[in-house]
Amino acid sequence: MSTDRIEKDTVLRAPREKVWRALTDATQFGEWFGCKLDGPFVAGQNVTGHIVPTTVDPDVAKLQEPHRGFPIAWQIDRIEPMTLFSFRWHPFAIDPKVDYSGEPMTLVTFELADAAEGTSLRITETGFEKIPLERRARAFAANDGGWAHQAELLGKYLTQ
Repeated sequence: MSTDRIEKDTVLRAPREKVWRALTDATQFGEWFGCKLDGPFVAGQNVTGHIVPTTVDPDVAKLQEPHRGFPIAWQIDRIEPMTLFSFRWHPFAIDPKVDYSGEPMTLVTFELADAAEGTSLRITETGFEKIPLERRARAFAANDGGWAHQAELLGKYLTQ
């Protein structure tokens, strides 16, 4: 098992165009993911925002509530229409007393492909081995479970 890479594969019962919009429209992304972003996703640019509970699942929203208002900052990496969307962030950066800006970021990639039942989605996050050792295992474990939840939230969002 890799300690540097998380991969989650799922098939979403929605057309590829709808999945693409849910991933790359910052407002839609925020609704299912649980954040409010201050601008659109543009390759090569930064986007900031803050955590707000998801609108899709009340149980997950309760888990996100203690982090409401916490700032987030992402660097949008690539946007390859209908195929790939990626960004860099500081994984599991939820302690308001810690300045994460000096730490390396991980790379989160969403890859789409057609599937008989809808759209295949692979979520990959890499770069954990560069995260400071005192945070690495916890960040990896949190995001491993987190991406499984986020894939479910996206599926629920797409069927609303």
